[in-house]
Amino acid sequence: MNRRSFIKYLASAAGYPALGGVGGSLLAQSTYTGKFLLTVQLEGGMDVTSFCDPKMNTRGEPEINRWARTLETQQAGNILYARFADNARFFEKYYQDMLVINGVDAQTNSHTVGVIHNWSGRNAVGYPSITALMAEYYVPDLPLAYLNFGGFGDTGGIIRSTVIDDVFQLRDVVFPNIPTIDEELDDAESQNVRYRRDSDWQRIQSLQLQNMQRLSSQPNLLAGDQFHRQSYLDAFSRAEGIKEFGNLLPTADSVQPLRAVGDDESGLHRQIQAALLAFSAGVSIAADIVDDGDFDTHDNHDARHTPLLANATDAIDYIWTYAEELGFADRLVVLIGSDFGRTPHYNSGDGKDHWPIGSYIVMERNVGFTNQVIGETDAVHNAYSINPSSLQRDNVGGVIIKPAHVHKALRRYLGLETGESSQFYQFNSVEDFNFFA
Repeated sequence: MNRRSFIKYLASAAGYPALGGVGGSLLAQSTYTGKFLLTVQLEGGMDVTSFCDPKMNTRGEPEINRWARTLETQQAGNILYARFADNARFFEKYYQDMLVINGVDAQTNSHTVGVIHNWSGRNAVGYPSITALMAEYYVPDLPLAYLNFGGFGDTGGIIRSTVIDDVFQLRDVVFPNIPTIDEELDDAESQNVRYRRDSDWQRIQSLQLQNMQRLSSQPNLLAGDQFHRQSYLDAFSRAEGIKEFGNLLPTADSVQPLRAVGDDESGLHRQIQAALLAFSAGVSIAADIVDDGDFDTHDNHDARHTPLLANATDAIDYIWTYAEELGFADRLVVLIGSDFGRTPHYNSGDGKDHWPIGSYIVMERNVGFTNQVIGETDAVHNAYSINPSSLQRDNVGGVIIKPAHVHKALRRYLGLETGESSQFYQFNSVEDFNFFA
């Protein structure tokens, strides 16, 4: 652990509030004018051969896709896509804003390893997510600098993350003395459900004020005591900033509804709403959202994958629509991926099993690297070697693209490569792919 990380570890061990780093407040929002980063983690292993790396059936090989019996691969701009689920609407609308990276080898059929590898760039625990690096490098002191709604969110000890299961839970933390919002209770019942009674909340506020007055009046403190005193006082500044964000959070009437997806419900749109509001409010710049609808379709693959993919593309569409409404769509970078891919054939249960080859999609507006595909797979979804310089297939001087290649390039593109944390968590002996030229 480096010196900076060690200091942050000591700070967290000292008991500072769990919603931010030392010394942060909403005042910091005016100093950040850079990009926002949102990862979309599609859990379970999405079948990219029915999405952004489409495959037709090949004579003499097992059937790879049933949709390919009657339908052809489609093309939007320079990007090929499968005519499956609601893909056409998505790709036709956003092909100019996306870079597709195909043939990415997660080097595993394990969900646990695949998730770690795809979202940290390393196939073993210990490295932080790209979102953690982004938040730590640019705004470590913002109250909710790094938001995680589930899925992979390891920090490597460089920054504290705020993990949110439900937007209403965040409201309860910000405003513990007001009636909670519980969609399973009616309004009358909700009025009686609070984290703190009014009398308890008044006592807490009174004690906080007394402590602040006592600490502020103490002279001639040692340096360490001064640091702890200032940290205590700064915690209340952060709390006020978080309250400002809390006032923007959606109510039961304005929150994005849960979507029915197959036999389950998806809260993906609700996660997006809260994350983008945090970006807009200036309390965060990086977040992970997760679709836990389970793309792990070992049975009834087509029937289960169809609503999952349609919901995912609809949610990504909502990201851009809402970001435009909030006024920062031109500052947003979206990274989309999964654990790995699915087998290039069906099993006896009409499902598809685990396959190490998958894809990423990077989305951004008004940049030069979009409307293109980098990386290639053969007819039965084996990855070809790609030359890091030319970005073309090269069976002699090329290498198979791995998550580390994508993460290394993303770090450079986002300006994180020279940061202390990126230097500490390096990708040694990993080739440089300039995906974002």
